[in-house]
Amino acid sequence: MRSSHTFFPLLLLLISGCGSESSPPASGDGSQSSVPDPIQVTIDSPVVPEGRPEIGALNLRDNPVVKNTTENARYVSAADRLENLPVQTASAGQAKNVILFVGDGMGLSTVTTARILEGQKKGLLGEENSLSFDNFAYTGLSKTYNVDSQTADSAGTMTALMTGVKTDAGILGLAENVVKGDCRSGFGNELTTALELAELAGLSTGVVTTARLTHATPAAAFAKSADRAWEDDVDLIDDAKNNGCVDIARQMVEFEQNLTQRFGANATDGIEVLMGGGRLKFLPTSQGGSRQDGRDLISQWRSQYPSGAYVESRANLNSGSTDSATHLFGLFADSHMSYEQARVADAPAQPSLTEMTTSALDLLKRNTNGYFLVVESGRIDHGHHAGSAHAALEETVEFSNAVRAALDSTDSSDTLIIVTADHSHVFGFAGHPKRGNPILDKVVQVGANEYDLDESGLPYATLSYINGRGFRFVENETNADVTYSMGIQYTRVDLSSVDTTNPGFFQEALVPLEVETHGAEDVAIYATGPGASLVRGTMEQSQIFHIMNYAASLEAKANSALNRTR
Repeated sequence: MRSSHTFFPLLLLLISGCGSESSPPASGDGSQSSVPDPIQVTIDSPVVPEGRPEIGALNLRDNPVVKNTTENARYVSAADRLENLPVQTASAGQAKNVILFVGDGMGLSTVTTARILEGQKKGLLGEENSLSFDNFAYTGLSKTYNVDSQTADSAGTMTALMTGVKTDAGILGLAENVVKGDCRSGFGNELTTALELAELAGLSTGVVTTARLTHATPAAAFAKSADRAWEDDVDLIDDAKNNGCVDIARQMVEFEQNLTQRFGANATDGIEVLMGGGRLKFLPTSQGGSRQDGRDLISQWRSQYPSGAYVESRANLNSGSTDSATHLFGLFADSHMSYEQARVADAPAQPSLTEMTTSALDLLKRNTNGYFLVVESGRIDHGHHAGSAHAALEETVEFSNAVRAALDSTDSSDTLIIVTADHSHVFGFAGHPKRGNPILDKVVQVGANEYDLDESGLPYATLSYINGRGFRFVENETNADVTYSMGIQYTRVDLSSVDTTNPGFFQEALVPLEVETHGAEDVAIYATGPGASLVRGTMEQSQIFHIMNYAASLEAKANSALNRTR
């Protein structure tokens, strides 16, 4: 086979702006990468803030910044690994469409227990059940570490998934030679994403999430940020503002202008579908939002896409108003969307992940060139952080429903679907419960009718956490985030009279912490469709980008499209 240098054509687009949540400090030597002289392009686009170098339309092959991605040692290594698989059964460019499903925090214990929960809800013993993606023909394992951290965060991991390059924790769309929180250290370290390549190639694109659209995982599809916390202008530190970094919400809305500025007219028509939470990040304080710069980014988006549809509720989404829309922008909550268990009980105005996925596909499939869609179940992660297995597993079951809906509405001959996680959690499935024991209940051993007891004579739940805020019981509470208004539980408790299957039960934790943490073990990759056979064995997480790129020829199509427009 050809070498990776010819197999993956050189392409990098330099995106302006530098997004977040708290993460471990990132490494970096603080050195500044050189930025090429600008090539002026006359278009109507936002003024580049003073202090940030303006970058015009790049010469894709000659400009030194292009090499950030395709000549990055981590990129080349991942590409070489794909090239050197012992059996190559996939052909480049076979996939017209690509859908990447990311279960945020969906480790193997989460998949296993969600499978059992779904089965038991069907009236089965549970273990014999299969989630939708359990039946995919190809599976593998993904090593999730960040460059500077054994246990990864969502910014660094999603950057690896979207760019083919591993980077530091807390960093979005930038190579590892960046200092977390240092705006200017990001200049010249920008990476290109699969979504950006798809846009340049003429495909339709979309991002769907149950978290804020500005949160780390969805933001990694389109944003460049030296800190994932820079979700709106209020989150930007003074140094970042003074040096011209742009918040994630604004980068999202100005995505088309940014790419057009770099690659000239007709380079992109913008991201066609954006759906999730985080409404306050797009509105000024005068309208009840959190922005202090006075920008109404929702109105700005509507002005950019007069044929697009902006929706704020499930009823809006299903009303037919989006049937002829060229673009779709949905903000269904002020912050993150409700947990699925809370949505069903208390927030029916919000669409489910399945409904958002099917609505996205309905629009994206109109493009005869194909599409690239990212779907994230962001609240699996949040349920685990809160110490609520009930919340996390219900999110995972709904995530499986969304994957099933995508399978039902696509053609396996031209659509590559990959399901994976960005990282795991310290979530345990233990004891010796008998077959069919309710997965959220206390352990009843094989051959026994009574709860199993630990050495202190207390019954214990099948599911627990290594660390976190620990036990609490708020009967029938469906909002797992209520835990943060309560104190940390430092000791074991007697669960004899506690209904551990109730949504208001929060599992015990061995090590008391403010928030339960991510886990560092490998996570699974499931794939079906053209290129799926490339998923095998234990892979670097960054290889997933290369599989999508190869299967859909994203870089080659982007280069071809750009050459035609010049």
